[in-house]
Formats: sequence, C-alpha cells, structure tokens
Amino acid sequence: MKILTLIFFLSVNLFAQSELITIVGDSLKGMVINGESVREVSGNVVLTQGNVRITCNQAIQYLARNDAELIGNVIVTQDTLTIRTERGFYFGNLRKTTSNSKVTLDDKKIILSANQGEYFFDEQRAFFKNDVRLYDTVSTLTSETLTYYRNEDKAIAVGLVKIVDIENTIYADSLEHYRNLQKSYAFRNVLIKNNNNNVLVFGNYLEDNRLTKYTLIDKMPLLIQIDTVIVKKDDDTEDITFDTLFISSEKMEVFRNAEDIFIATDSVKIIRGLFSSLNDITFFFRDSSKIITHKKADELKQPVIWYGYSQLTGDSITICLVDNKINQLDVDGTSFMLTQNENFPERFDQSSSSAAKIFFDNNKVKRVEYFENVFSIYFMYDENQPNGLIKANSKDAVIYFDDDEVSDVKLIGNPGTEYYPENLVEGRERNFLLPKFNLIQARPSKDQMYEKLKNFKWHTH
Repeated sequence: MKILTLIFFLSVNLFAQSELITIVGDSLKGMVINGESVREVSGNVVLTQGNVRITCNQAIQYLARNDAELIGNVIVTQDTLTIRTERGFYFGNLRKTTSNSKVTLDDKKIILSANQGEYFFDEQRAFFKNDVRLYDTVSTLTSETLTYYRNEDKAIAVGLVKIVDIENTIYADSLEHYRNLQKSYAFRNVLIKNNNNNVLVFGNYLEDNRLTKYTLIDKMPLLIQIDTVIVKKDDDTEDITFDTLFISSEKMEVFRNAEDIFIATDSVKIIRGLFSSLNDITFFFRDSSKIITHKKADELKQPVIWYGYSQLTGDSITICLVDNKINQLDVDGTSFMLTQNENFPERFDQSSSSAAKIFFDNNKVKRVEYFENVFSIYFMYDENQPNGLIKANSKDAVIYFDDDEVSDVKLIGNPGTEYYPENLVEGRERNFLLPKFNLIQARPSKDQMYEKLKNFKWHTH
C-alpha cells in the first residue's frame, strides 16, 4: 500500500512538472527539425500554461521539450505581472521565460528593464542583466545585474550599483534593496552623495532606512564636504575660496530629522582649513552649523582641537560656524589652551580654566574668555623680539589677540601676576609650563584623509 501511495504522488508530481503548454494562432504549420517535431504558429499567437499567458506575433513550439520560441511583440502576463520584449523563450517544464532582447517587467509595484532577463513563475523571481534599471515610487536603481524577488519586494543588485531618491544618491559594488520596508544595504566602495548639499560619505558598508530617516556607515567611513568660503581682505575686497571638511571615524550615523544630525564615533578625526580635531565622538548639526565633540567616559582622553598654532582641550567643545567659517568655540570641563609662537617654537602661551569661550574674526582668534580657576602664562615681545613672560591667575580672565599674538589681558576676581625678565626665560622656556601642559603630536592631516580615499574605487556613472 505504501509503495502504491508513493507511486501515485510521484506520478502527480511529474505530471505537474510536465504540464503541456497550449499554443493557438491564425495559422499553424508542422515540421520536423533534426528529428524533433516542431509547430510554427503565426498571427495573434496565444500561449497558455496554467495562469501564465503569452501573446506574440509568431511562436515556434518544440513539442517534446515543451518549450516555445517567441517572436515579435511578446507580452507575458501572470496575475499583476507583465513582461514585454521583442524576442524570447518560454520553457514549460521549468515555467520560465527568457529574453536576450530589451526586456521590461512591470508588476504594479516596480518597473524593471534590461537588455537581457529571465523570470521564474513559480518562484516569482526575476534575474536581469546588462544595463539594468529598476523604478519604483521613491527611487531609481541601476546596476549590471539584478535579482528581484516579487514576494519579498527584495532586489539584489551587483556591479556599478546606483540608487537615486529625492535626498541621496548611493553608489556601491552591490546592494540589497527592500522596497516595501524602504531599507537598503550597500557593500564595498560605497559612496553617498547628498542631493541638497556638497556632502559625500564613503565607506564599505551602509544601512539606509528611509522610513526612519536613518543611515549607518560602520566600515571605513569618511565624510567630505566642500564649501565656498568668502573672506574679506584688509582692502575690503572679497576672496572666494573652497574649504573642504573631512571627518573620519570607526562609525558614522546620520539622522535626517528636523535638525539633520550627523554623528561620528570612535577615533574621530576632523580637518577643515586651519582647524583639526581628534576625539571620541562628534555631533555635527548641519542645519544649525554646529559641531560638538566630547569624551564618552571620564577615564577617556579629552577631545583636542588644533587651530593654526593653537591647541585646545576640554571635556566638551562646541564649534559654531557662520558662513562656513569658525565663529566661536565653547569649551566646558577643565579647558587648556596653548599657542606656539611661529618664530620662537619653544615658547607657548598657556591658559587653563574650568571653561572658556574663543571668538574668531576672519579666521583669526580675536578674544578668549576664561572662567573659574584661571592660570595663564603668556610671553611678551617688543618689536617682535622676546621680552620675558607673565604668569597670572584669577577667577576669570579675558585675553585679546592681534595678528595671533596677545595684545591685552584682563584679569577679573582676585588677580595675581608675576613678571619674569628675558634673562631668566631665554633657554629655560620649558621651565615655564602649567601642570596640565601636554603638547599632542597626533594632529590629523589632509594627507591621511587622501590616503584613506585611495582605498575606495567608486564609479559615479
């Protein structure tokens, strides 16, 4: 009994697999080619197999193989699916159609086109190659090859991948795209180009969620933004330059909400003009032009900022930009600033405090305000020649700069000063260092950023 049951199910299965295709048309001609029975059907041809229906101008049916060659104005339909091409094949036993001509698939959710393609009806899977294009309501995707799973609303694209929506253009070697979930995963040589500004983000892995407006890049991420900067010169003329912002880190996240927040985490390096930074985590608020860096834990190193010949550290540093130029730095939590003299590199102006605010004018430091427990050392000059130094302390202080040199100092609250003449200073400059002095040598460079760019091979086709 078990044997008979098994034979019955095998017979049903074989019958289902070999369901014969039916072809009708205006005219029919039978022939034998290489010992195989062939029927040529012409005019208003209709091929059917189950719920698959194909119309074309002419069909050549291979009876033993249960296949048919389709010629001229080929239209394949199955429920909401429509495939159009000029020439193709239908394989009845495999329930598959192929075409080496321009082919278009439309399933009311997406439109997929390529120079070659095949579709498996039972699996509801398409494989297209050679100049592939996929369109849906929110994006356009192009690639060399693409596999589309209708039931999952999933597309896997490989080779010269490009996906464009209203906000971004994404390039990658390969990409998985879930249309219904509006999620994309990109792999290798990833480049994200924001369509509304000059921001480029590179990496080797990307997750993008359009519904939550969240993007993650956590393999070799690098951000580049090119801005136009207008600088007023002394004669009131304007000098237009291009300033490039570089940010590299171990992980980058973008939250495209009301504030458009960009977050870089771990080993963060920032470079922009004379400005550079090394820190644990950076928040970049693009709409408000504000950058905030801070350390993630008390035991970790403070973020450090370099600007020209100055170095600044603090628990948290906020950088305010106006017209793409640094306008103000706010330092909270044990701030320390040192400035190395360009002509006398052994001399460092130094200031430590609980907090500080640094104000810029035309890309130069004009004023620094220090708050709580202020200790300072600043070197004096007479006609650009060394003239001793002053050690000072106070509750608060304001230091004014002229052409990157101290021009005036105001001590506020219990001030105290000591003057050391030049004969006690020359050759002994390293004896005049505040306790928190730490000259950090790990300043990021543009060469490091350009070297990182060499790891990527992107194709902005």
